[in-house]
Order: sequence, then C-alpha cells, then structure tokens
Amino acid sequence: MAANSTDSSFRDAISTVNAAGKRAWIYPKIPKGKWYNRRKALSYLLLAFLFSAPFIHVNGQQFLMFNVLERRFSLFGFPFWPQDFHIFVLVMIIGVVGLALFTVAFGRIFCGWFCPQTIFMEMLFRRIEFWIDGDRAAQMQLDKMPWTAEKIRKRLLKWFLFAVISFWIANVFLAYLIGSNELYKLVETGPANNLGTFISLLIFTAVFYFIYVWFREQVCLIVCPYGRMQGVLVDDKTVNVMYDHKRGEKEVGRFKFNKNEDRSNSGKGDCIDCKQCVFVCPTGIDIRNGVQLECTNCTACIDECDSIMQHVGLPKGLIRYASEKEIENQTPFVFTVRMKAYAAVLAVLLVVLGVTLQQRNEVEATVLRLPGQLFQHQGTYIENVFTYKIVNKTTHDFRNTELRIAYPHAQINRVGGSSFIIGSEKLSKGTFFIRIPETELKGEKTQLRIEIWANGKKIEDATTEFLGPREYF
Repeated sequence: MAANSTDSSFRDAISTVNAAGKRAWIYPKIPKGKWYNRRKALSYLLLAFLFSAPFIHVNGQQFLMFNVLERRFSLFGFPFWPQDFHIFVLVMIIGVVGLALFTVAFGRIFCGWFCPQTIFMEMLFRRIEFWIDGDRAAQMQLDKMPWTAEKIRKRLLKWFLFAVISFWIANVFLAYLIGSNELYKLVETGPANNLGTFISLLIFTAVFYFIYVWFREQVCLIVCPYGRMQGVLVDDKTVNVMYDHKRGEKEVGRFKFNKNEDRSNSGKGDCIDCKQCVFVCPTGIDIRNGVQLECTNCTACIDECDSIMQHVGLPKGLIRYASEKEIENQTPFVFTVRMKAYAAVLAVLLVVLGVTLQQRNEVEATVLRLPGQLFQHQGTYIENVFTYKIVNKTTHDFRNTELRIAYPHAQINRVGGSSFIIGSEKLSKGTFFIRIPETELKGEKTQLRIEIWANGKKIEDATTEFLGPREYF
C-alpha cells in the first residue's frame, strides 16, 4: 500500500523507546556492500591512528596529548603551554567552523564516517556481537531464549570481550590525558602505588562498558549535541542519505513486489516495501520518512536497498546521497553562498593560525615587579625587586642562561647566581634585583627591557617597569 506522506507521527518518538517509555532494543542486520566496505577501511585506519597517536613521539613530543590537569597540550608533535592557549582556542574554532561547513554541505556525514562513538560501536563492538550472537534474526531469537548453557556462554564471552576492549580504550584515553610515558610508569609501579589513577581508570572503563553494552546508539539520538546542531545547519540543498520518494512512490505508492510483474506502466513506485532499509539501520529509523535527526548518514540503507533493487531487476540509487532539491527538481549539487561564506571564514582562520604558529616563540618570559615592594635607596642607586618566569617549550635544555639589561649603568643581580639552566619543557622562575643610578632615571616609572641569553645567544626578552622616587621629577 502507499505510504501516508502526511503522517509525521514518527517525529513524536525515538526508535529506542516504546510507547510505554521503556527501552526498545534495536537489532540491525549485518550491513554489506560497497559503501560499508569503504566505511570499514576508513574506520580501521582511524582506529589505528586513535590507538597509536598517544604512543608516537615526534622530536621528543607526544604526537597528541591533552593534559588538562597540568595544562600541557601537544598537537601533531607541537607542544602548547598555558601561554599558548589562544592558539589552542583558535584550533578549536577552526574545528567547529570546519565541522559546520561539512554539515552544511553533507549533513551528518561526520557521525557515520568519522565519529569515534560510531566507529567503536559499529566497527568494533557490533562486529564482535555479530560474530558471537549472529545476524538480526539470531539475536532476536537469542534474547527471547531462556538462560540455557548456550545463551550463558555467548553472553559471558561477549561481555568479557566488551570489558577487555573498554579497559583498553580507557588506557588509551588516559595516555591522551597524562601522556604515554607517564602511563608506562604507572603500569610499571602497579595499581597499589597509584590507587587514585587506577580508580579513575576503572571509572572510565565502566563508562565505556555501559555505553557499548547498554546505552549504545542512544548516545547519538539523545546525548550528542551535534545532532541538534544539524537541524540548524541543514537545508534543502544539503547532501544527505536520501530516499528518492519521486521514484519510490510514483503515482500509486509503494507496493510489495510480485514476481513477473511489470511495474513500469502500473504507476507503482520502485519501493517494494521490503523494510530491509529499516532492519539494517543502526539507529532504527525509516529513511523513507525523509531527513531525520537520528540519521547518521552511515549508508547501510543505501547498500541494502541497492542489493534489493538489483535482486528484483530495478535500477539502483533509490536511496542515495542527494539533496532534497536534487530529488524534487533533479538539479545537481551546488556550492551555495552559505557554503562559500563558511569556506571563506575557514580560510581566514587557517591563515591566522599559520601566521600565529610562525610567530610562536620557543621560549616565553614574564618579568614582574615583586608585589607590595617599593623601591629602595642603595647609596646613589635606586633598587627594585623583580620576579621572572621563563617557559622552555623545546625538548632541549638551555644552559649558561643569563639575565641582561640594556639600560645605561644599570646593574642586574639574580638571586642564586648569574647563570642558571632552563630544563626542556620546564618552567624556570626566580628573583632578581635591578639597581639604576638616580641620575639615570627619567621619570617615576621607567620602561626596561630584560634580555634572556643562553650560550651567548639571545633567546627571548621581556619588558617591565622600574619604579623610582617621585620627588626627583
């Protein structure tokens, strides 16, 4: 029978909750086809990157690290300190604008092809589930079975493997947070000596286990904010996984397929209402209802529909990547003004990032006058006390480091000796005195430039103010 095109009741509920408000379990079919093979190849490549990135080091720096506790970050081997936070924010803004551009042009394709949640669920945990429990029908039958020896064996095996993988994922995420070298040390010293970290690791493991054993696709349907953002950015020119209702419904609507039937002159649509596109969907939606927030553009329905169309002798592409405008008016994809605007903003941000990275210093120094301290008279000199902080962002030490001042007859004396070492990726801080003859001062506040030298080479400088007595001016 023809579908009721005006029925939008499907938008009043989600597929994972039934009318009684209880969890409705989704049993998707095993996806097969060219699009799934492409996703699988990309997913395994991304998984390899995700699992290896925190253990790769470039010039002594971890390839990717997000140490929030110590406020140390590393992106592609470039270290970022709190002083570089503006660069980190700029990178995040570029990511958001890039994702917005991608969504405006191609909908929620990020979710189906690049999102770690989807990749873990569909390409790791779900494939293990298919291997142990079988396809859709076998899983439904297994759930209805009493707790026989076979069901207990399959459940225990699946839950054990899910727990092991969840523990491994938690360790990888911990390596991103605290650094892989620190993780190695924690493993060597054992859980008993790092109880707090070990408890945190178990909590992360429990969260991942809960998500992939029970919560599953509801992360995409309920929790993920990106799906809500999609509703704002997507329009009728956005390319999505779409059902061609013009071809699928035609004049009469969709009908079951009868062998040896000639549908070309019957007015019946090419959709044979087999519901295989619904059965294979990992979020349990019916793509024939049109664009839906729950659709992650995973392409499973495209492969399944193409297989059915080929089987019944009808053209492929009833479900395909297309825009609403393309299906309604048969117009090709166009790079719209809105897409061009996002692309222009993204290009500007990338240029700004490139310039910022080019001007980024390997050493950053801050010099401040000691709070609460006024100047002191030392004979014919006026003396101020200063503190300094020098951040070494490189992977090598700066030895024979000295503080110098470029001001007539000024003297600088560092507490602890004139020469010191700034360790690699370390913060050096200390105190020093500056004396200037009263006759050389030109105002109540005098701007000074403090230079930092290491091994006879100036590596950084900083400005500060020298306070003098008011009555001399």
